[in-house]
Amino acid sequence: MNMPQHIATTTPNQEGQRVSQLRAVFEKRERGTVLTSKYHTAPIKIAKAFPLDGPLGVIVMDVSPGLLAGDRYEFDWQIKPGAHAYVTNQSFTKVHPSSVLLGGSSIRQSFELGKESVLESMPEPVMLYRDAALDSETLVRLSEGAVWMGAEVLCPGRTLRGELFDYIHLKNKVRVYYEDELIYAQQQNIIPESQQLSAPGCLGKLTHTGVFYAFADRIQAKHAEAVRAALESLPSRGQREVQWGVSLTYKHGLAVMAAGTTAWHIQETLAAVWAVMRKELLGLSPFAIS
Repeated sequence: MNMPQHIATTTPNQEGQRVSQLRAVFEKRERGTVLTSKYHTAPIKIAKAFPLDGPLGVIVMDVSPGLLAGDRYEFDWQIKPGAHAYVTNQSFTKVHPSSVLLGGSSIRQSFELGKESVLESMPEPVMLYRDAALDSETLVRLSEGAVWMGAEVLCPGRTLRGELFDYIHLKNKVRVYYEDELIYAQQQNIIPESQQLSAPGCLGKLTHTGVFYAFADRIQAKHAEAVRAALESLPSRGQREVQWGVSLTYKHGLAVMAAGTTAWHIQETLAAVWAVMRKELLGLSPFAIS
C-alpha cells in the first residue's frame, strides 16, 4: 500500500527553537491496523513498522545525538476508530547540556484516539545529562471505548560518570481528556539545585523514577488490585529496591509510580504492570518483542 509520506527539513519557530515534527495516522483494516499517513522532519522519523497479529508496532528513530539546546520535538499520533498501535523508540532519549540563552529542550506529544481504539506508548528511558533542561508535555484525547497506556522512566544523569541530579530542570506536564472533559492533570517541576531530592520523605537514596498510566472508561478498582498483586509477586533484587504505589485517578484512569536505583529495574517493574493491564483491558498477552 502506498501511503502519503512527507519529509522536510527542520526549521526554527518564533522562539528560535529548532522544531522537528513527526505525525502519523493509524487506521483499522481487515488484516489489522495499518499506517496510512506519516510526516516527519529530521532528525526524528519512523524507522520501522511491524505487524503484531492485529496491532501495528512502530519504532521511532532519532538520527541525532539527542536533544540539544534549543531543540523541540513534536509528535502527533492519530489512532482512528478500532485501530490498535504500539509505539516505542530505538534507544534512550538523551537530553544534552543547555543554556539560559537557548532555553533548553522540549518534547510535546499529542495522542488522539477514536472510538474503541488502543494506543500503547512504551519508550526507552529519558537520560538527563549534566546541565540539561527539559520541558515535556503530553496531551491525550480519548473517545468512547478507547484505551491509552503509556510509561516513562527518568534517569538522573550518567551515574557511572558521576552525574546525579546535575541537570538544570525537568518540567513535565500531562493532560488527559475523555471526550471534552479533562479527567487527569499532572504537573511536575524538578529543579535539583533548589530542592532536597535526597532528603527523607522525598527520594532518599533512590535515584531513578518511572510512571505508568492507563486510561479507559472501563477501568475499575479491580484493575488496581490486580496490579498490586502482580507487583507484590515480583522477585526480590536484593539491595536494588524499588518502591512503588498504585492508585486510581479521579476518573477512568490508573497510575503507578515507581522509584529505584537503576533504569532497568524500573522498566521491569512497569513492564509487569503493562502485562497485567493488557490482559485485563484487552485480553492480550505481553508483546514478544526482541
